[in-house]
Amino acid sequence: MSELLEGLNKEQLEAVTMGDGPLLVLAGAGSGKTRVLTHRIAYLIKERGVAPWNILAITFTNKAASEMKERLKNICGADSESMWVKTFHSACVAILRKNADLLGFKSGFNIYDDSDQKTLIKECMKGLNIDDEKFPVKSCLALISDAKNKMILPEDFLSEYGDDYLKSMYQKVYACYQEKLKSNNAMDFDDLIMLTVKLFKENPNVLDYYRDKFKYVLVDEYQDTNNTQYQLVSLLCSEHRNICVVGDDDQSIYKFRGADIRNILNFEKEFPDAKVIRLEQNYRSTQYILDSANSVISNNMGRKGKNLWTDLGYGEKIKLYTADNEYAEADFIAAKIVGLKKDYKLSDMVVLFRTNNQSRVLEERFRYMGIPHKLLSGLRFYDRKEIKDILAYLRVIVNPEDDISVMRSINEPKRGIGKTSMERAREIADKHGISLYDSIVNYYDEIGKSGEKMKEYAAIIEELRQEAETMPLGEFVEKVIKKSGYYTSLTLQDDFESKSRLENLGELVSGAKGFEESEAENASLRNYVDSISLVSDIDNYDEDTDTVTLMTIHMAKGLEFPVVFISGCEDGIFPSERAKYEEDGLEEERRLAYVAITRARRQLFMTNASSRRVFGKTERHLKSGFVTEIPASCIEDLTIKQNNNVMAKVSFTNTKPKPQEINFAAFAKQAAGGQVFNYKVGDRVKHKKFGEGTVIEAQSVGNDVRLKVNFDAVGEKNLMAVYANLEII
Repeated sequence: MSELLEGLNKEQLEAVTMGDGPLLVLAGAGSGKTRVLTHRIAYLIKERGVAPWNILAITFTNKAASEMKERLKNICGADSESMWVKTFHSACVAILRKNADLLGFKSGFNIYDDSDQKTLIKECMKGLNIDDEKFPVKSCLALISDAKNKMILPEDFLSEYGDDYLKSMYQKVYACYQEKLKSNNAMDFDDLIMLTVKLFKENPNVLDYYRDKFKYVLVDEYQDTNNTQYQLVSLLCSEHRNICVVGDDDQSIYKFRGADIRNILNFEKEFPDAKVIRLEQNYRSTQYILDSANSVISNNMGRKGKNLWTDLGYGEKIKLYTADNEYAEADFIAAKIVGLKKDYKLSDMVVLFRTNNQSRVLEERFRYMGIPHKLLSGLRFYDRKEIKDILAYLRVIVNPEDDISVMRSINEPKRGIGKTSMERAREIADKHGISLYDSIVNYYDEIGKSGEKMKEYAAIIEELRQEAETMPLGEFVEKVIKKSGYYTSLTLQDDFESKSRLENLGELVSGAKGFEESEAENASLRNYVDSISLVSDIDNYDEDTDTVTLMTIHMAKGLEFPVVFISGCEDGIFPSERAKYEEDGLEEERRLAYVAITRARRQLFMTNASSRRVFGKTERHLKSGFVTEIPASCIEDLTIKQNNNVMAKVSFTNTKPKPQEINFAAFAKQAAGGQVFNYKVGDRVKHKKFGEGTVIEAQSVGNDVRLKVNFDAVGEKNLMAVYANLEII
């Protein structure tokens, strides 16, 4: 027991060792909430004698769930394998797989992503003769999602949202959409939670089973729960009341996704006897950073209240810089990153922004300066065309009733199946009340000239369905890629894009093999397809890659970096203009500022531009009100200092600057940590990893030199001098 509780501070110890009953842990940023959760679970098992299978721990991302599982494995050993540590969605999938028939679904249902949803909505609109230009698909989906998060079914939609013409059209689409989901034996993300709540409410015996199974429920990031997630947790805990929720009302930033801050603010109203513990000691950041965050968030009215502190010392003040425009802002950030490289790895640094469109100028300047970087908001690996095509095959194999996946896969690669033939197959399916796949299998001879092609497709699917039962997962995914004809099609094209797609498919196979190794006996095709459906963008973040990360503030929640740049700190950008006119909009934006500030461990830079081109129009902005809420004693203004060097004096227009217009020479030595590069062709150099080699090309690029070096052991490598740290020998 002493080992389990060793190192916990007073408040953490109190939270870990509390007995039965409701517990609210208000965990400030960097206060060790994951440690409290994992140690409380271990305490329940080791000291209170609770069976591991009677514990349910829920969080929001696979990344957080994996981290919790790993920690519990280290503390509890084999006991950790029988407890449920899952995301909300994966927990609901597991429940629905066993009980889908009670809701009119089959256990092999597929999970639709955004792309699938849009395809299905368009299909509904076409069938209802609704113009998707007058009634945008995106708006329709947003409204349907909002309704599902509030447990509002199609039949109750108009009474909740109003019975005007616009809403009546959306209600018709919603009703059609739900019918088609069911006929396709598919659910979307919102269904996973909504239908689980519906299952529990309509089937008391099922609810009793899971109440008895999960005698202790722990919820991470409780401030991010929406209405259906709140109902799910409440139903499970309403009798035994052994619920522990951990969260930070000051980090509730997902209102646009349906998150309701009232769930955490009103926890004590639902559980009047709840124990409330505040974790205020921060183990991440220095005091200047925390004082800044505390000061900003203190201006919010709707909060529980806490004050972060640390024993790490005050550290460096927050660095503030005002640039002439967005290009000068990006150049300042780029120059600082180069200068900081002597003390930090590139992966130690992140540039945060309020909206995705701010990344363009930053990426331009980073590319020009030769700074390795990655944008964590681009196309997900699983959203690439070739990956989605093969995943469509896998989804048809596990669920042939999925019409959306059949339509995607049947003509990939091209088989000469035309639109008219697909429409005929659809008519036959509707006539007989069967799935699209069944119409192809049973009525291919009525479809027309493409019927034989469709029959060949169905034969491939049937063969693969048989082999899916016996083949190892990784080998099977590889078999699908080849048997479908996809591999041959890309190989014959023999161009750069096709080769890149083949490499991505190779990575898909590697991922399937990795899943097979990690999940062992649970590595079924069904579970693999589910795992991909439940992947989020942040789950793809790889902190071991030594590049600067660029991401929105929303995506950064849960992460931390030694050095943080918050760009675009201007009124109208951050906070956004729209937030000023929304109920509690500014409070949500201020929480977003709090999250951004508390991502920093050692150094924090906040930048803004006097003018910025937004949607083609040049606008002048005042410094963000959030910056003015930070005490002057916490800030060091670099604007005047920076204007004394050549880089900041460069006159930029509001058009994209040409590289030759910028003179970086005067600050190159300073930015590179005092290094001057004098490499020339023929120089013998030494690299820590690649060994000795000869410079065969040297080209000046801004304040750096691009080198091509022929290394004795590994051959030619292209390097940027500022990062290569080559030694001339």
